[in-house]
Amino acid sequence: QVQLVESGGGLVQPGGSLRLSCAASGSLLSVIDMGWYRQAPGKERELVAHITSGGVIEYGEPVKGRFTMSRFNVKDTMYLEMNSLKPEDTAVYYCNVARTNQSYWGRGTQVTVSS
Repeated sequence: QVQLVESGGGLVQPGGSLRLSCAASGSLLSVIDMGWYRQAPGKERELVAHITSGGVIEYGEPVKGRFTMSRFNVKDTMYLEMNSLKPEDTAVYYCNVARTNQSYWGRGTQVTVSS
């Protein structure tokens, strides 16, 4: 069992930056994927960034060149650095880890980009 807690969201002006954190408890053994997803009102949840078990880092097209994610560190925390934020980045951001037959999600943290 894995528990995930996101933090770091808030209100930021366009062009600003935020760093989100995801703290994990429980074993991360046999994790095959880890990353960040987001969901805006009325929209499907979409990929922000993830790292596969093969070590490949992939970013969703809307955030390429602006966001950077890291894998879990020795304190079982991973980060999402968000730069040059746009109003369309407004969403609830979720941390995710997955095993072959189970996916774990945090409760999300709200990011609002507005003047």
